Amino acid sequence: MREHRLPLFSLENRRALSDFDLVGFTLQYELSYTNILNMLALGGIPLLAAERSLGDPFVVGGGPCVFNPEPVAPFFDLFVIGDGEEAVSELVDVYREWKMDGANREEFLLKAAAIPGVYVPSFYDVEYYADGTVKAIIPNRSGAPDRIEKRVVKDLDAAVFPDKFVVPYIDVVHDRIMLEVMRGCTRGCRFCQAGMIYRPVRERRRATLLKQAEALAAATGYEEISLTSLSTSDYSGIEPLVDELLASYRGCGIGLSLPSLRLDSFSVGLADRIQSGKKTGLTFAPEAGTQRLRDVINKNVTEADLDLAATAAFEAGWDSVKLYFMIGLPTETLEDVTGIAELAQRVLELGRRIRGKVGKAGRVRISVSVASFVPKSHTPFQWVPQAPLEELNRRQEHLRRLLRDRSIAFSWTDVDKSLLEAVLARGDRRVADVILRAWQKGCRLDGWSEHFDFAKWMEAFEEAHLDPYFYSHRERDLDEGLPWDHIDSGVSKRFLIREWQRALAGETTPDCRFEGCTGCRLCQDFGVRNELVGGEEVQ
Repeated sequence: MREHRLPLFSLENRRALSDFDLVGFTLQYELSYTNILNMLALGGIPLLAAERSLGDPFVVGGGPCVFNPEPVAPFFDLFVIGDGEEAVSELVDVYREWKMDGANREEFLLKAAAIPGVYVPSFYDVEYYADGTVKAIIPNRSGAPDRIEKRVVKDLDAAVFPDKFVVPYIDVVHDRIMLEVMRGCTRGCRFCQAGMIYRPVRERRRATLLKQAEALAAATGYEEISLTSLSTSDYSGIEPLVDELLASYRGCGIGLSLPSLRLDSFSVGLADRIQSGKKTGLTFAPEAGTQRLRDVINKNVTEADLDLAATAAFEAGWDSVKLYFMIGLPTETLEDVTGIAELAQRVLELGRRIRGKVGKAGRVRISVSVASFVPKSHTPFQWVPQAPLEELNRRQEHLRRLLRDRSIAFSWTDVDKSLLEAVLARGDRRVADVILRAWQKGCRLDGWSEHFDFAKWMEAFEEAHLDPYFYSHRERDLDEGLPWDHIDSGVSKRFLIREWQRALAGETTPDCRFEGCTGCRLCQDFGVRNELVGGEEVQ
């Protein structure tokens, strides 16, 4: 595109990115940050918000990563924190009003900052102590709130749901109907940022989902409906919803998928009803190799749960099971790592025994996928240091030595990428200089191993006079000022500290949907609550 002087343009009408009024990015993954700079540059938009003039678009960010927006704050004019359906509409209304007679960019940003959930980073100054920790994040404009509370859509049934959009004519990652059955999760896994920032649980009514599925099937021509959420099988009306969708669409050649399942036999039963013909494989996430460590992270599943789920899968005809784990979790020992291999071997032997009854023991395959733990903001583990790179490599090598059975495939993530993810997840505003320098050095598509260049990133840190290990490998005091303290996820810091202390004690915390309030304060402070309406009768 640079060679032919083509600007990055829209799919619908080939309009250059620089011609738009507002340009939005959903920040899903920290290693996409250099891609954002690349798109802005290709689109003819100045990379730094401070360098944009009246004729440039306003660059808006949203998504889970903006719960710590500071590492990319200088590149964005504003962020929408939390649910976007209502906030984006309000933002467009304010923009339309400003467009009529607005004299300068700051005038619009002041109006935008008055919208609940909107964060304008240029309206805040960051002060640091001599040791590099954050002293304060202070508004520098009248009207900019001290804390930005996330937006929460209380009624998903009433929220805007697009059912007509451009369908790409090339293969894309989400090449299917995405039907969001619910939002939020309260199971309380202590490593999981999504489980904290998307609270509370809000389900869509079954009647709403059936109408949305009908509209999307008619408008897109997709051949698969994916029921999405953080834990789809937790949806209270999942069985009747699946039955009705299968009855309506299986005869039309439209399949159904559940990408997010609990580790239990109920989920396996659902998958069995949905999949017809060849069974491609099931994924379970024990996360840790021992019960002690699963209690630390509040996973609330046992080896008995895994045995029951695997038994149900093999008896239902599956030959392939994938197990997902993390290494480097807080308090992890080598014994916990060894437990990963022992669990995998146990599931393999279980599969061989069950599938052997029908003469297919040799076809059983177990995949073990291991990621390195990355501490994230707004979680009980936000103060925890990441395990040293050499230790993560040692634990990966330990697993490679143990997982020698040819029927077990072992895959792992690059620990260098995990280090960078940790820095970008918990960094402050000074890290933006590193991101810019890395992009200038040619860093692109960092989430793909074939493009990731760790050496260039380390050069960027050195040139910016920043130590990446200050952000990734340093334990933070519970009373330390954090770069994201001015972003209010709704979950109180007191609750997160209590959960961290319970983790150290090996104590679990129940799901507030089923066993009462656990004290995160979201429902009380934000006036929302868990809405479990999926099991209601269709009217």
